[in-house]
Amino acid sequence: MQDVVRLPQRHAGAGELFQLLRDGRPRTRADLAAATGQARSTIAARVDVLMAAGLVAPAGEASSTGGRPPATFAFRPSARVVLAVDLGASHARLAVTDLASTVLAETEATLAIADGPETVLAWVVEHGRALVLEAGREPGDLVSVGVGLPGPVEHSTGRPINPPIMPAWDDVDVRGILAAALHAEVQVDNDVNLMALGEHRTAWPDVDDMLFVKIATGIGSGIISDGRLRRGAQGAAGDIGHIAVPGAQDVPCRCGNVGCLEAVASGRALAEGLRREGLEVRDGADVVALVRSGDLAAGRAVRQAGRELGAVLAACVSLLNPSLVVIGGVVAEAGEHLIAGIREVVYQRSLPLATQHLRIVTSQARSQVGILGASAMAVDHVLSPGAIDGLLDSMLGSERTSGVG
Repeated sequence: MQDVVRLPQRHAGAGELFQLLRDGRPRTRADLAAATGQARSTIAARVDVLMAAGLVAPAGEASSTGGRPPATFAFRPSARVVLAVDLGASHARLAVTDLASTVLAETEATLAIADGPETVLAWVVEHGRALVLEAGREPGDLVSVGVGLPGPVEHSTGRPINPPIMPAWDDVDVRGILAAALHAEVQVDNDVNLMALGEHRTAWPDVDDMLFVKIATGIGSGIISDGRLRRGAQGAAGDIGHIAVPGAQDVPCRCGNVGCLEAVASGRALAEGLRREGLEVRDGADVVALVRSGDLAAGRAVRQAGRELGAVLAACVSLLNPSLVVIGGVVAEAGEHLIAGIREVVYQRSLPLATQHLRIVTSQARSQVGILGASAMAVDHVLSPGAIDGLLDSMLGSERTSGVG
């Protein structure tokens, strides 16, 4: 006889109940009944099925006012793992996390997105599998994968759409390729959206309206509004890097237009400008190193880039009215030179009401922000009410079809 997981049959609605437990706080069956208004027998059946699935575990006993202390139950983040993938123009970062987005193992490498999907996704699969084992888990423990790409992504399909810095990636089925290789659910999004999500979840969970701006090889932004990530109709919301900047009409951009913010204020644009002045710089990281070393030309260039960015952000602040603007990406490491330029223009150009309580700060999560956002997206997908009910249905189906071997 094969070993089978015995699950109670009355599990409908367990996914919704599970959402109350995701914060990790131990609760009794009575607590859950009071919060939901459901009968204790219904709560007991749903807690039992979540425990049988390994998603919930006993968490000790609550204090008693008389009689036997009631048992408490809490979310068990170690039940499964997810793979978080952060791909940039020239880097790749991977991490295996638990279901609370705690990093268990991670790796990174220099990897050009321009090498194409076959090369890059093969690297993700190979190192993703190895990282699961390095985290001390089995391949079957991997239930979800979150991927951030440095270009426009149609979130509903997981396909990049005409990405300017990703040759040969247009309309590639990233989700399908990785799902087939890793045997897990896959979610794909623009990298800046995931940075916004990661920064919001880890550093500013109580901020409902936030704009995250990445300044690296390119420029983009992610929008948190009413506490939720906003992608727009086709997933293209926040693409501020290709907004035209006044006075830059003759500067060509990689997207095919001229005068884009990215063409005058990105790490790549800064490096090109400083090379024309005779300085030896390859990219945004080199620009930041020069700023930190006290180079005056680099400092002036970064501050001016901040002003150019501030002109675009002033319009964003007036339109979206965020209470927080977070600046991330490699160029953000230049610190106050960049932030001062941004603040100078945003506070000057935006209406007083919009900037009355506005904070403009650098990222707290820094290089891990994309990984944390990719993990959060993957976890949210696999722990949604429908996904939990689907998991329980599949486990019950396995029980029914298991038998004598």
